[in-house]
Amino acid sequence: MNAKLSAVKGMNDLLPPQSASWEWFEAQVRALMQGYGYRNIRTPIVEPTALFVRSIGEVTDIVEKEMYSFTDALNGEQLTLRPESTAAVVRAAVEHNLLYDGGKRLWYSGPMFRHERPQRGRYRQFHQVGAEALGFAGPDVDAELILMARRLWHMLGLADVRLELNCLGQPDERLRHRHKLVAYFEAHQDQLDEDSRRRLHSNPLRILDTKNPQMQALVNAAPRLIDELGEESLQHFEGVQALLRAAGQGFTINPRLVRGLDYYNLTVFEWVTDRLGAQGTVCAGGRYDGLIEQIGGKPAPACGWALGVERVLDLLEQGGMPVPAPQPDAYIVLAHAPALALAMQTAEDLRTAGLNVVLHAGAGSMKSQMKKADASGARYALIFGEDEYAAGEITCKALRQGHGLEAQQQRIALQPLAGLIACLAHTDAAA
Repeated sequence: MNAKLSAVKGMNDLLPPQSASWEWFEAQVRALMQGYGYRNIRTPIVEPTALFVRSIGEVTDIVEKEMYSFTDALNGEQLTLRPESTAAVVRAAVEHNLLYDGGKRLWYSGPMFRHERPQRGRYRQFHQVGAEALGFAGPDVDAELILMARRLWHMLGLADVRLELNCLGQPDERLRHRHKLVAYFEAHQDQLDEDSRRRLHSNPLRILDTKNPQMQALVNAAPRLIDELGEESLQHFEGVQALLRAAGQGFTINPRLVRGLDYYNLTVFEWVTDRLGAQGTVCAGGRYDGLIEQIGGKPAPACGWALGVERVLDLLEQGGMPVPAPQPDAYIVLAHAPALALAMQTAEDLRTAGLNVVLHAGAGSMKSQMKKADASGARYALIFGEDEYAAGEITCKALRQGHGLEAQQQRIALQPLAGLIACLAHTDAAA
């Protein structure tokens, strides 16, 4: 007997009925994006490794430790399973000259891959939904993206997600801050952990994002980037805040919010919760005005966000929010084997009329088939018995309260089909 094979650790199967909550969530996202004029873009799962090294940053955790990279055996090309999608979206926009006639609002969804220790809310294959606004420079787009995420929380019924903001300024402002930051941490090297000492000269800004509780006091007293911001950066940040206040959106300015990707500038933000433990960030993003040029396109501003689907669904599950599962209108019970062809054709005709129908497959007693009909969630069981078959009829039995014919059944002629369709479409007025 062959050994049983299992999925790769941290890469999970998604099975019914859980998949129904994903389908429902994806439908909410599609409606949200349509409401804001964002259009769907789909990029390959595999991209050149150089894309992420150049965009994310060579000394980030993602590039140094987390990417699934390999050499293509056919041509020796260095390839990577995408760890995030912003760089891929920008690559596609540059490659296909999407901004030739002005800015574009785009959104994506799909699996991402990072090689890290699996834990709640953090998997090796995880899924993201993201929105990217390319070619828009003003604070209005920053605010629009933030308010778009807020609307999604309202659509999903999530109330305990809060917004944190920061401004990373421009490269010259970050450089001034970097010099002061390095000097500060060099003077306190004895208090740095191993990871922070490694980052000290390569990426000191990331030290501010440490989760080491023994370093919190040191980090809190470090020089603040916001103190180095020039007038234009401050005006942009104030513009974002003013628009959010006008929309009634509360926020907290978090000077330690730096994000884990090197391409960000100006506005950065996170939607966070206390209900997911250490993985409290549900949605995050910001402005990345230099990335399009960095990837080889003409200079153009950009802003966006991404959310973790597993984390959002975890929050919904914790909140006990019922997610509607798809249920058929009818389940066909085949109590007379010769009626199979007629039952199958009837099912096809009902589907053509817009109804969802499950046809029982395989043998089984009337009792066992009725149990499966009830378990399917169908509103009605359509019974093809010997007497019905001889009379050109079908027995329509209600299985659910609130849809008329409660605990009742009736025989209905199959021709014309309008009578059966009317029965299946009937709902109780009080339902």
